Amino acid sequence: MVFGWLCLALPGHAQVSANFQSEDARAQRDRGPTTSLPDSGRYVSETGQGFILDRSNTGTLMRFDRSTEVWVLRPSPAPRGDVIFRNDAGDQVLRVTPNGGMTLYTTAAPQGAPVSLAGPAPELLAPTLTAFQLMDFILRQSDRATRAVGELIVVDMNIQPGSESVATDALSTAVDAIVRMARSPSLRRDVSRVRMIIITDVGPRQVSFSRGTLRIVIDPDAGFAGRPSSARIVRVISET
Repeated sequence: MVFGWLCLALPGHAQVSANFQSEDARAQRDRGPTTSLPDSGRYVSETGQGFILDRSNTGTLMRFDRSTEVWVLRPSPAPRGDVIFRNDAGDQVLRVTPNGGMTLYTTAAPQGAPVSLAGPAPELLAPTLTAFQLMDFILRQSDRATRAVGELIVVDMNIQPGSESVATDALSTAVDAIVRMARSPSLRRDVSRVRMIIITDVGPRQVSFSRGTLRIVIDPDAGFAGRPSSARIVRVISET
């Protein structure tokens, strides 16, 4: 069994009128059509990739079928009134048109695949663990990362009471990134340098990699947005 470490310190009049009308029409054109954002629910793309989209709160959350990672998507305007939803690594994930049409972008469908609503879906919630379950979870995640890389990877979690939910999600997401990199011929060499994962809630939110240590500082008050995505973790490790 591989051991990790846990430390719990438990956003003219006629001419004037014509000018106003012209300016108003120009403003309407500049604004473009209003995009109808998608509702919460389960969606399926033409390629068969299913996912849950949760817009029940202020942000937009997404989880693919057969995956535990919840993605936090941020909207940005695009040409023709479209809205692009990106993850925290800047990758385009969804594109929504003014009439509500949606396209999903993945590594399997980089050019995009049309999406349709399949039905309702439950709200995406962060996991909750007892202190004993948390310790067991840390040991299992350390073992999972170790088996993927082939070298001992120690987990050091230093958090305050109330941070457990975001911290466990951050650890799971980090190990998902490590496992994915270990399976990739082009990324395996990069991830083989990882020897320790540190999860802490002390300091500003960030993720860094230096001298074999992947360090993630979470924001427990931000929920899923309080930790980096696996895509961002992969990028940090591979580019450092």
